[in-house]
Amino acid sequence: MFLEIDDVLTPEEVGELRALAAKARFVDGRISSPHSAVKDNLQIAHEDEAYQASSRLMAQALQRNEPFRNFAFPSLMAPPLLARYEPGMKYGLHSDAAVMQLGARQLRSDLSCTVFLSEPEAYQGGALSIRLGARAVEFKLKPGAAVLYPSTTLHEVRPVTKGERLVGITFIESQIADNVLRELLYDLDEVAALEGLTMADENRVRLQHVRANLRRMWSSSK
Repeated sequence: MFLEIDDVLTPEEVGELRALAAKARFVDGRISSPHSAVKDNLQIAHEDEAYQASSRLMAQALQRNEPFRNFAFPSLMAPPLLARYEPGMKYGLHSDAAVMQLGARQLRSDLSCTVFLSEPEAYQGGALSIRLGARAVEFKLKPGAAVLYPSTTLHEVRPVTKGERLVGITFIESQIADNVLRELLYDLDEVAALEGLTMADENRVRLQHVRANLRRMWSSSK
C-alpha cells in the first residue's frame, strides 16, 4: 500500500528548503551507497550548514502530520536528506537497505518516504516508479506533497531529461514491522475514525479494545 499526502510542507517551507538547497553544497549520492551500480544523483553534504536546517525542517513537518503518523506508526526516522537530480541522472531499479546505521543504533527500514520539492513541470522524466507485481506505479507530485511506500518494494527514479528534480528522502522504522499487519491496523483505525461515532457505545468500546490489543500484540518490543 502507498500513501500520498498532499500537504506535508507549507508553501513557505517549500520555499525555505529550495533556498537552502540553492546555496548548499551537494556531493555524489553514492557516498551513502558506495557499492551501488545504479545510483546516479546528488545529495546535500552532511558537513554543509544547510543540511541540519533542511533535515530538521522536513522531520518536524512529517512528525506533525497526522496522516503520516497514522500510516507509518513511526518508532524511529532517519534524518531527512535533500537529493537533487540533474539532466541525465537517475536511480536505477533497487530496494532500500534493510538496516541503516544511525549513530550508535540501527534503524530497520520498514517504510521509505519521498517529499517532492520541485514543480512537476520544472523537469522532464524523473518520476518515482514503484513496482507493484508486474506493473509500475509512478509518482511525480506537487511541491510539499509526499509519498510513503514499503521499503521492501523495488523502485527507481526515472532518468531526468530536462530541468532539475529536488526531493527530500527519509526512512522510517515502524512500531509495526510487518507491512500486512501495519496496513490492516491502519485500515481498522480509519474505519474507527469514520464510523466510530455512529456506533452504539458498547460496540465502540469493543472496537477500541480490539484495536488497542492488536497494536499491543503487533508492536515491536524494544
